[in-house]
Amino acid sequence: MQLERRAQTSRAMLLAAPIGAVLATLVITSLLVAWAGAPVGRAYALLLEGGFGSRFAWTETLTRATPLILTGLAAAVAFRARLYNIGGEGQLYAGAMAAVAVGGLHGGSGFEQPAWLLFPLMMAAAAVAGALLLLGPALMKSRLGVDEVVTTLLLNFIVLLGVSALLDGPMKDSMAMGWPQSVAIQDALQLGKLVERSRVHTGLLWALVLALALWAVLGFTTLGFQIRAVGANTRAAAFAGMPVGWVAVKVALLSGALAGLAGAIEVAGRAGYVTLDMSPGYGSSGVVIAMLAALNPLGVVAAAIFVAGILVGADSMSRAVAVPTYIADVIVAVSLISMLIATLLTQYRLRWRHG
Repeated sequence: MQLERRAQTSRAMLLAAPIGAVLATLVITSLLVAWAGAPVGRAYALLLEGGFGSRFAWTETLTRATPLILTGLAAAVAFRARLYNIGGEGQLYAGAMAAVAVGGLHGGSGFEQPAWLLFPLMMAAAAVAGALLLLGPALMKSRLGVDEVVTTLLLNFIVLLGVSALLDGPMKDSMAMGWPQSVAIQDALQLGKLVERSRVHTGLLWALVLALALWAVLGFTTLGFQIRAVGANTRAAAFAGMPVGWVAVKVALLSGALAGLAGAIEVAGRAGYVTLDMSPGYGSSGVVIAMLAALNPLGVVAAAIFVAGILVGADSMSRAVAVPTYIADVIVAVSLISMLIATLLTQYRLRWRHG
């Protein structure tokens, strides 16, 4: 048995790949649910009901999906250019801290500016912080050949340790009764609610607009063509005269900025300040979402809502049938592996050769 590259991949096969990956994930994880002693059908019904079965469920799912869309977009655009950004978590926290550094400037600090001016400055600071954090690994890859998977992954730990030091030091809120959290941003900089008596905020609209904008950039601009060309074959793109290194820099800035904005929007829309547990792995989940979406920005939206629904619904399922909530993490992880296999099979077919 060996893999043989397909001459071409049909659109139907590309559409069927994520569906098949999801179905395979449900089949595989159902074995774990049964092993836990829970009825599989009822467990999955409770999972879907908890994530999508009511107004409250939908609002919680969309709230959770908002940062996931942005980190998914960050991973998708980077992966399109074969820049494997695994540092979304660190870039998210860098953006969140930059947002608080600007948005937490209150009148008593001697820096008093109107909200209409401070809000775009806060978002710009978050985008720049995330972008600069990824720029270093991108330059190290293009100039020195350093593996960006390693550098971006290690930067996550460095940033989190730096955030911990800041939350216990110069950016600690003195009114937090000793709890390690940053100062809060001004009330006027908080994002409004989309649905009354819920946590869904206008950051969701930001995420949707950015997904649409990125889809347009990748599909209809010169930069998008260059990104696709570099991702398809870096050597051929360089031979054709494309500035491969400069494209990598642009992609790094764009990807890091999206992850940084995820941190700012999470602060302005939900938390109001930064804590070390603000993100339950949004950055790493963005990689899964990007792969489930086949690196398509519009597909990222659907994949983010799916993953968010699984994470939210797992809590409801756990309370009803005593299945550990960690099953949600297993479902997300297995879905990534299934999607990688499905993607491989869209490009290659299995051939049996008899000796």
